[in-house]
This record gives sequence, C-alpha cells and structure tokens, in this order.
Amino acid sequence: MTIRIRSTLVLCLIAVAAVASVALAGPQSAVNVSRGELALRGFDAVAYFRDSRPVEGSTAFEHRWNGAVWRFSTAANRDTFAKDPVRYAPEFGGYCAWAVSRGYTADGDPYAWRIVDGRLYLNYSKRVQKSWEEDVAGNIEKGRRNWPGVLAK
Repeated sequence: MTIRIRSTLVLCLIAVAAVASVALAGPQSAVNVSRGELALRGFDAVAYFRDSRPVEGSTAFEHRWNGAVWRFSTAANRDTFAKDPVRYAPEFGGYCAWAVSRGYTADGDPYAWRIVDGRLYLNYSKRVQKSWEEDVAGNIEKGRRNWPGVLAK
C-alpha cells in the first residue's frame, strides 16, 4: 500500500510539473528557432534570394537579430541581412506558412520554401507546401490576418 501511495504521489508531482512548465513557457518567439537559438535551422536567409536555393550558414558569419542567431554562408550575405533584416527574414518568423494560415504554428523546413512578392515563405514539408500552393495569395492573406496572434496560443 505504501508503494501505491508513493507511486501516485510521484505521478501527481510529475503532472503538476508538466502543467507548470507549459504555463510558464508563455507565448512563442516571433522567430522560429532551433537548438542554439538558430533561425532557419542555421541556413542563410539571403542565399534564398541571391542563389535561389537553401545554403547552410557558417558559425563564422553570424548575426543576432530579433532574439535569434542568424547564420550566413558569406560575410557579404551577413552584412546585407544586417542592413535590412526585415527584407530577408522569412515571413511569419520562419514558421510554416500553411499552419499560420490555419491559425497555429509549426516548424518551417528550409527545403520547403518559396519567394512570393519579394518575401520568403517556409512550409512544414514539401507535401504541406503543395497544399499551401493551391491558393498562395489566399493563404498569405489568411496568414497575415492570423499573425502574430498565433504566437500567443
């Protein structure tokens, strides 16, 4: 009987700790970051525009902006971003554009990307991107209505 009481007590404490950690977490960051506060999982935001492809950034060319560490493949790309980060940073903070259009957030995949009207958009996966691309303009409009309110959910 003592073992059951202790087990129940331990499970209750674990549940309380889990609820408390979620409550204390607060709203999500305006920039979707991975381990080490990396934006775009360490990919170079400017390279999408200059090279038309995802390019991994380097620790040698980092810039801190908007609560995240941004990596770049060259010093020139880093400096370009630093001069106008809003132009090069992905829309919706790098969260999945499809998810934001639906009222929630999900990770963005640096390989599931598209530039529309000079803005970089990411999606959770290439499969999800196909759904998003069925109505790009409509999904962008919905996403803009939901942003940044989805961060508080």
